[in-house]
Amino acid sequence: MTSASLKEKPVRDLARLAKQHGVQGWHSMRKDQLIKALVRKAKSRLPEKIAGGRPRSGVARHVPTGGQRDPEVARRITEVRERLAKAKDMASRPEGGRGSRASVRDRMVLMVRGPHWVHVFWEITPRSITRAQAALGQEWHGARPVLRLLEIESGQQGSPSERVIREIEVHGGVKNWYVDIREPVRCRVEIGYLGASGRFHALTRSNAVSTPAASQCDTLDAHWGEVVDDCERIYAMSGGYSSENNSSELQELFEERLQRPMGPPAARSSNSESEPEMELPVDFQIEVDAEMIVYGATQPNAYVTLQGEPVKLQADGTFRVRVEMPNKRQVIPIVASAADGSARQTVVMAVERNTKSMEPFSREAGEW
Repeated sequence: MTSASLKEKPVRDLARLAKQHGVQGWHSMRKDQLIKALVRKAKSRLPEKIAGGRPRSGVARHVPTGGQRDPEVARRITEVRERLAKAKDMASRPEGGRGSRASVRDRMVLMVRGPHWVHVFWEITPRSITRAQAALGQEWHGARPVLRLLEIESGQQGSPSERVIREIEVHGGVKNWYVDIREPVRCRVEIGYLGASGRFHALTRSNAVSTPAASQCDTLDAHWGEVVDDCERIYAMSGGYSSENNSSELQELFEERLQRPMGPPAARSSNSESEPEMELPVDFQIEVDAEMIVYGATQPNAYVTLQGEPVKLQADGTFRVRVEMPNKRQVIPIVASAADGSARQTVVMAVERNTKSMEPFSREAGEW
């Protein structure tokens, strides 16, 4: 390939050759520029020579052109791009077996699972993902899907007193997450995309909940199992029965998954409020009893008694004792003594149980 031979070719053929040999910017070059670029490309592909003028190797070195790519490298690049796109796509797909509701809409529900755990469930439409991409612009490529835990310092929804206390990176293909809680808190969760500059685009937000205080006798957060196994309690702890904190999305989610209304039978009937209650003798009884758990902590080698009975201490000095609660007032002394008898402290608890049984009533069959 020489300048003289190239000058005889039309510009169209020169452009085709430049494209085949990987000449950068060939589409904007004139004829003389194309000729020079092709000659430089031909010279660069000549085998290296040693001082005597002979090739260093009998085999010419192959230099891959910019227009050619190893198929294996191209395949791996495509796979990486697909994985990154899948990890960023938070759009939810409709689930089967939901009855009449098959479409997806933006919603987020937060449930309390115990003193140290909350469980968040969300659904997001593809349209919301498209809006987020447009809103973030150039930051979209580096944006990460993130859950943000917001502490609510006042009871007003959407108040500026909400502050971010945790940011948790999530990924596409999931629609629920467990978040550990270290201290009792009133909070909500929101999900969105966090750009490299710190800019956050929210997709949807959850209801507000309050986590209960942890206690040494509380083991509910150790193993609750599935929500369905203890649905009523989880629903109540998440504010389901509270007129102040109740969320329609929380109730809707529970009723969808359980395939039944939430609440007592009377609350499930639309006519129960309008129909008067009739006091009738019925063969329906309930037996109720109670007991109390006394727990505390002291020095591991101390001697503790409760109502004069020795109490077994754990290795860390904690103890927990079940105490009967008869239907009366009682005084319970707890005494802790140092191992060498040099100190002693007494705590007196006065408790009273006052149980009353109300008259039963019944409804006619049509009233339910």
